[in-house]
Amino acid sequence: MAVHIGIDTSNYTTSLAHFDPITNECSNYGKLLPVEQGSLGLRQSDAVFAHLKAIPALSQALAETLPRDIASICVSVKPRPCEGSYMPCFVAGQALSQAMAAVLNVPCYETSHQEGHLAAVLASANRFDLFGSEFLAWHLSGGTTELLLVKGENHGFSIQKIGGTSDISAGQLIDRTGQKLGLQFPSGKALDKLAQMSDSNDCFTPRVNDCTFSLSGVENKVQTMLEHGVPHTEIARFTLQTIAQAVLKASVQARKNYGNLPLVFSGGVASNSLLRDAMKDYNVIFAKPEFSTDNALGCAVLAARIHEEANS
Repeated sequence: MAVHIGIDTSNYTTSLAHFDPITNECSNYGKLLPVEQGSLGLRQSDAVFAHLKAIPALSQALAETLPRDIASICVSVKPRPCEGSYMPCFVAGQALSQAMAAVLNVPCYETSHQEGHLAAVLASANRFDLFGSEFLAWHLSGGTTELLLVKGENHGFSIQKIGGTSDISAGQLIDRTGQKLGLQFPSGKALDKLAQMSDSNDCFTPRVNDCTFSLSGVENKVQTMLEHGVPHTEIARFTLQTIAQAVLKASVQARKNYGNLPLVFSGGVASNSLLRDAMKDYNVIFAKPEFSTDNALGCAVLAARIHEEANS
């Protein structure tokens, strides 16, 4: 049997992956885009250029490990599956996938970055049963903190946003805190490691109404703590525990509103250890940490599902 290829060029990671729907064997090759120390990101033109520079080496690494022929390719072409969703960085992956598909004479399917995240969680957690089922999901990343009501389908997902933040995302709060503490962007892993050095239980729990909360005030509290000389370890833990408590409260509200549905966590922030610890008693589904951050596995999984449906 042939394998399926996934390609994702998100705002901060270039990623190529393969997936075998018979054995569930997979791989993912990713490279973070270079961001200068002290910066909070890249301009889109710089992100596109960085993707183009990263693609050849990642393509070579993938080619050297592919176990079989390629049946199809799927690429994320926009952030979310909705009208008007667009970021130039995804054009790099779209161009690569179309060129590969033309040379290999295989179909090229398109999806969204958000759907790729969800599919990666289901594959990593071996929860393929949720394709075709209804579930709740968090998309927690550098630019997105959304609580979703999801219906799994062969071609991807039907998604309704039901909550999340009303202002800055959890990832933005993490990266802005990291910048204040002198950490490299993106700051998630470093902030998590710093937080593990503190045993403080101090946090601020934002008010949650209809599964929605605000995080902008937390950033002000972080600045005040820094000005008062609070240790960096305690500031890191305060930030991450605050996010975890807000997500927990919104999750509980969602299950009251929509029933005790499976709850899936996707996106780079979902790899955070304090968040995982806060949710451990609530029967939720996490991906392996390497498949929570931006990756192309979900696109490869969706390629297999779309291809099977198209040829059935």
